[in-house]
Amino acid sequence: MKELQLKSQSMAGAPASVLLQIVRSSGQDQSSLHYILAILLVAQNGYLLKEIREFTFRNKLYSDQTELKKKKPLFRSQLGSDHNDQSSNDCFLPGLHDDIALDCLALTSRSDYPSLAFLNKRFNNLIRSGYLYQLRRKLGIIEHWVYLACTLMPWEAFDPFRLRWMRLPRMPCDDCFSCADKESLAVGTQLLVFGRELTGFAIWKYSLVSRDWSRCPPMNLPRCLFGSGSSGEIAIVAGGSDMNGRVLKCVDLYNSELGVWESLPDMNIPRRSCSGFFMDGKFYVIGGLSSHTDSLTCGEVYDLKTRTWRIIKDMYPGGIRASQSPPLIAVVNNQLYAADQSMNVVKKYDKVNNSWSVVRRLPVRADSSNGWGLAFKACGNKLLVVGGHRGPCGEVIVLHSWCPGNEQGGDGNWDVLSVRERAGAFVYNCAVMGC
Repeated sequence: MKELQLKSQSMAGAPASVLLQIVRSSGQDQSSLHYILAILLVAQNGYLLKEIREFTFRNKLYSDQTELKKKKPLFRSQLGSDHNDQSSNDCFLPGLHDDIALDCLALTSRSDYPSLAFLNKRFNNLIRSGYLYQLRRKLGIIEHWVYLACTLMPWEAFDPFRLRWMRLPRMPCDDCFSCADKESLAVGTQLLVFGRELTGFAIWKYSLVSRDWSRCPPMNLPRCLFGSGSSGEIAIVAGGSDMNGRVLKCVDLYNSELGVWESLPDMNIPRRSCSGFFMDGKFYVIGGLSSHTDSLTCGEVYDLKTRTWRIIKDMYPGGIRASQSPPLIAVVNNQLYAADQSMNVVKKYDKVNNSWSVVRRLPVRADSSNGWGLAFKACGNKLLVVGGHRGPCGEVIVLHSWCPGNEQGGDGNWDVLSVRERAGAFVYNCAVMGC
């Protein structure tokens, strides 16, 4: 089984610190040490809690229960635990203080969370509270999932670590929203889908915590064809077109934890059909059109601390045509990459010289449809290309990945993560959620 990816090397020692706490709490009892090994297996390999509880019963590791009950867990008051529960439900993991058990549970794969919620009432409250996701963020633990909407299927999630596909509930939107063009954005534990209903622009939100769809509050100025990017629990939406087709330069920030939109200072230049991203703690917008025909080669960068915009000339040379998709860009390890739609190559941006260089070819063709129907995303420390094609078995969607490293030599092949059959050959929307 593959280990969970950590946000940074500095955070990679988090499991060791948890182990140290467990050792200190368990003393020299040999049976407790066996229990530690079982907990670490849960944390690293994603075994379900049921297996650990069976292990606990077999080895009768309840000797420390009386002592642990005297220490009222911090999380008990947050969830409003039912004191009438059986003694086996008083602790998340029998034999461990809840604070330590929660650290262990935060290390498990989040694809197991729905199963954990079925164990008992307390686990259900824990999963539905979203507390584990907050704890994962604090510990620097992150898993990236890919969310796709393609021709013949509703929204689906793909777990690259377990190579598992999961279908999301059907969105309860009207027919107009279902058939119209849409844009998507993953922020925090939410997937936002922007589109148009009969009454105007609308946003639907899928919550990873509650596992259902609901309406998201509208932007301060509803729009489409904007540039957007997310960092942690916040996202920024810049530019776009309003209901009358007017090109905008207004900017909104969305806080997924509060569920509110905040207006930010306007960009210097109005633009639509642009792309946005976070890099080095700042938000950038590149490419796009300032009118229906005028292409933009400059970029703009927003400093969240000073709340100011700065123009970067010739950041996206060549610009785009009205028939092209917005720039296909991705940021991996604070390095910017782009999929050139005309040359079918991946380019890397040089921050110092404000220039681009070719690093390798794309695994699929982007020129045949001017970049539409293709997804180019960052997925952890890898670049992800998602495209479809028609083969002997029908239409399929293929997920390719590559870990940038030795760009000079251009070595290394694209890995095929998954092939989704009978999924159509056109990627309408794609978003990567890391939490």
